[in-house]
Formats: sequence, C-alpha cells, structure tokens
Amino acid sequence: MPAIAFQGELGAYSHEACVAAHPDHAPLPCRTFEDAIATVQTGAAELAMLPVDNSTYGRVADIHRLLPQSGLRIVGEAFVRVRIALLGRPGATLDRIRHVRAHLVLLPQCRAFLERHGITAEAAADSAGAAADLAADGAETDGALASELAAGIYGLDVLARDIEDHGHNTTRFVVMSRNAQYPPAGAGPTKTTFVFRVRNIPAALYKAMGGFATNGVNMTKLESYMVDGQFSATQFYADIEGHPEDPPVARALEELDYFTSSLDILGVYPADPDHFDGGLR
Repeated sequence: MPAIAFQGELGAYSHEACVAAHPDHAPLPCRTFEDAIATVQTGAAELAMLPVDNSTYGRVADIHRLLPQSGLRIVGEAFVRVRIALLGRPGATLDRIRHVRAHLVLLPQCRAFLERHGITAEAAADSAGAAADLAADGAETDGALASELAAGIYGLDVLARDIEDHGHNTTRFVVMSRNAQYPPAGAGPTKTTFVFRVRNIPAALYKAMGGFATNGVNMTKLESYMVDGQFSATQFYADIEGHPEDPPVARALEELDYFTSSLDILGVYPADPDHFDGGLR
C-alpha cells in the first residue's frame, strides 16, 4: 500500500485528514514538516498531507516558505473540522478529571469547558502525543484533548465530545506529490496555486493583480512573506479558482507574468466541492 506522510503522531488532525482524503494510503507519521516533505522527495511516501491555513489561527508557520522550496507539487486539498474530545484512561469519568494536556493551540479553544469543570491545562508538543502519553503513564484524574481517532488508536475513553467553545475551527490541508497531476480543463471546480515576485517598478503588485479582476478570476488567497530574511525580497503566495487553460485564467496569468520577475505554479488540482466558492459566496 502506498504511504501518505504527515507531521505529528498517529491520531493527529493531519492523520485524520489523511484518512478522510486518502483511505487507500498508509499513514506515515513524521516529526517535522521537513521530514514529511523529505519522505516524498526520496520516494518513501507517495504523498504528503500538509496544513496551510486554519480558520482561527491563520496560516501555518513556515509552510509557505517550505512548499516552494520542496520541489513538490500540490495535487489536492482537504478540509478538516477540528473537533476536540476530552480523552481519559479506561474507566475514568469526566467528574474525576482534574488535569489535561494538549497542543498549545487547542487549549484556548476549550477554555469555557475546562473552567466549567474545574480542569487545569498544560501545553504539550502534540495533542496526539499527549494522548499517547496518557495511555502509557497517566492517572485516572488526567486527560488529554485530542481527536476521537487518537482515542481509538491509544485505547482511551471519550469522556466528552465537541468541547471547543466555537464550532467553526477548520484546517485546510494540501496534498503534495513529486509530480504534477493537472486535471483536464473543464472537468470540474479547480484551484491553481502559485508563488511570484513582482518586478521593481512602481505599482507593480497593483498592476499584476489587475488582470485577475478584469478577467473575473476569483483570488481566494494572497499572502506575502520575506525571502531569506531580507526586507527587500518579498514573495507572494496565491490561490485562485480556475484552471490555467481556462481563457480568463490564461489571460490573467499572462498579464501577471509581465509584471513579475519570477512565477512558479505549485499546483493545479480539484477544489474540495464542500468548500468551493465558485465566485458565488
């Protein structure tokens, strides 16, 4: 069975994305994003599942820098609704839990629930790892905040479900491969992701973006970040709806190319139908 790599422990939300999007691939946990990318570069895994954005916390740190440097191509996307469960050792009960561990970003999302139940919290490097630690060496008064997938993997009980304060927290992932896999134009909703640097001329970014507006191409993401720590070297990361062979997109990219010093298409891939705007929303 081919493998799909992800950063984190088994039971992480990235693992959940792998199971949902590619159940025919064996999940391969990796310590870092760089390690996950390397497994695809070396052929140890066919695909990598990498988070790029979170609806609560914004872009995932460093990922926009890593993707262009990786030499890999985006071949798909996946969205995972972050549903947080309180996990305990077998036989534990909610009223006895006094202390929990989870990744730092999960703890504030459950503040109301924890305060209501008088539970103290401690940050862990990884939520799935906190679940593994609990299963290996935890007390009945200890718990972990993680996915229900982690509960099944580590033999823990789910003491409470959907305990997050707000129900909108979603992470967007991209699926990376060694080779581009462009869907045919007109086959369905498509996204194109690219990075570029504008030429050193007045209003270059404004002029570069004008082609998308005049051709009716919906740009769903545009972010800038420094390259090599230099204030003078700014690179832009963009997502648009459409295929490079669609006439409006082709015209917009041609105009963009005129105002840029570099342009690299990272992927052309099917849009997730449950999260495709189509310019209507």
